[in-house]
Amino acid sequence: MRTLHWFRNDLRLQDNPALLAACQQGAVLPVFILDTDEPARSALGGASRAWLHRSLTALNASLNNNLVMLKGSAQTLIPDLCARYQIEAVTWNRGYEPWTIQRDSGLKTALKARGLAVTSFNGALLFEPWDTVKKDGFPYRVYTPFYKHCMANLSPRIPGVLNATRIRVVPHAEQAGLESLALRPPVTWDDAMLTDWTPGEQGAQRRLQHFLATGMGDYREGRDFPAKRSVSGLSAHLHFGEISPHQVLASARAESPSDDNQAHFIKELVWREFSYNLLYHFPTLQEKNLQAKFDHFPWEANEALLKAWQTGQTGYPIVDAGMRELWQTGSMHNRVRMIVASFLVKNLRLHWHHGERWFWDCLVDADLASNSASWQWAAGCGCDAAPYFRIFNPTTQGQRFDPDGEYTRRYVPELLGLPNQYLYEPWACPVEISRAAGIVMGKDYPAPIVEVKASREAALLAFSEMKRRAAG
Repeated sequence: MRTLHWFRNDLRLQDNPALLAACQQGAVLPVFILDTDEPARSALGGASRAWLHRSLTALNASLNNNLVMLKGSAQTLIPDLCARYQIEAVTWNRGYEPWTIQRDSGLKTALKARGLAVTSFNGALLFEPWDTVKKDGFPYRVYTPFYKHCMANLSPRIPGVLNATRIRVVPHAEQAGLESLALRPPVTWDDAMLTDWTPGEQGAQRRLQHFLATGMGDYREGRDFPAKRSVSGLSAHLHFGEISPHQVLASARAESPSDDNQAHFIKELVWREFSYNLLYHFPTLQEKNLQAKFDHFPWEANEALLKAWQTGQTGYPIVDAGMRELWQTGSMHNRVRMIVASFLVKNLRLHWHHGERWFWDCLVDADLASNSASWQWAAGCGCDAAPYFRIFNPTTQGQRFDPDGEYTRRYVPELLGLPNQYLYEPWACPVEISRAAGIVMGKDYPAPIVEVKASREAALLAFSEMKRRAAG
């Protein structure tokens, strides 16, 4: 039997249930399509496109340059390929984004009408979203009971193994190739951004093994300190499916002690599942507040403040370090993500959509479920969200989680010579000390764009106004 396997966000050979099924059926036509039918709002951002270019390069190499890579409408291209190469079956791993579900459903119906066998699999999650619901059939909206449900029902599968040298590929004459996708920008800024990353299946496995050897032992406490890097760095690899959550879970349990560090890491894997659970059951997650009362929030509109936040010029060093890290590396430490998000939606009172869209374009791990759910969490309008009135103080957050300034100075080198005492309050530094460090405040480093105490009070007033409006 000839089977077309449609690669999507499953850019790996191992533990790929749809690919394995295709190989077991006979010869395989491996295909990736950059689908031009995808709505602009959910199309890949710049950083993700750069990552995808390299991930596809790696996948194609592992398939001995037999990967068919095309740009166009999948609803047209896949039936055409099936007809051209006498394909009898089609396999893919499921996606859970609203548009993906709609497209896949229509395509499956059309292909079956042509007499093809079409099978989809779960290659991205530990659980299908429809299997993680409450006894009454409604989705969980609070994380802790969701986590308990998952752990009580977790049956890890043994990651599937595929002998890559024995994959029989359907001969084809497709010539378009990777460059036809035009994923890389005309000016290759992405080379610098991806210096510390290795997209692709082998890079994902190396990243996992490095984390298990050097980061897992300090994960529970160390993951809050950006200078320590006691984090896995697997989110982009998971998003593009270069590694599966089952592979991560199996390796974590087999190669690390069963202690609090491991337990907290698994909680983060399940938090990813929670985000997908929310997206599946609330398909407007990217656009619509899950808590309707936030529809009445009096957000500000200030392009100058937004630009300062985006470019890391807020005058608050830990915030600026995070935003510059994002721009330079396509990533940001999780603790710092919470700090910069709180600053945007609370101290600046700018709509969380601004943050969600900026992260979508700048993150190599931009994931519709995680990005949308996390921004709603930070803004207080999501499920089990951080209360809006809980406002991070960027000064004390920096002092607590980067006390020596190693992370902050890496991305805000203007402050390199500033004593730790003043690093997170540079405006309070005596002029003679700042000048001795080579800094003229307001020139070499910006003054704060808002005052923390006043902006906090304004945020709380806005929150009260929202409640008043919502009450009618």
